[in-house]
Amino acid sequence: MTDTKAPSVNVLGGPLVPCSTTPLTGFFRNGRCDTCREDSGSHTVCAVMTAEFLAYSKYVGNDLTTPRPEFGFVGLKPGDHWCLCAARFLQAHDEGCAPKVRLAATHRDALEVVPLDVLRHHAEEA
Repeated sequence: MTDTKAPSVNVLGGPLVPCSTTPLTGFFRNGRCDTCREDSGSHTVCAVMTAEFLAYSKYVGNDLTTPRPEFGFVGLKPGDHWCLCAARFLQAHDEGCAPKVRLAATHRDALEVVPLDVLRHHAEEA
């Protein structure tokens, strides 16, 4: 990667907190939903996986449950936290199957795709 990482700021204006280190997530695989211009998918929404969302994602062509050891990917299960593409999150919201999100771990660049009120609607309870 040759691009510079965007500032690690969350959608609430505070410091971006980790999303998950087990499994290790993020475009940079640093456990955070950090992003940069090279991250064309905008992997910026820290989501809590549900069986419904995982089935939906597989149905629309992105199987997140099957391990892919050649890429260091163990496969996700309900309860795992994962940096989702902002557009996929919004699509799931529109289809009624969006997962919960951790606002403090969701990068502010997600707001270029997903309105804050939509993210707040799906916010994980503290």
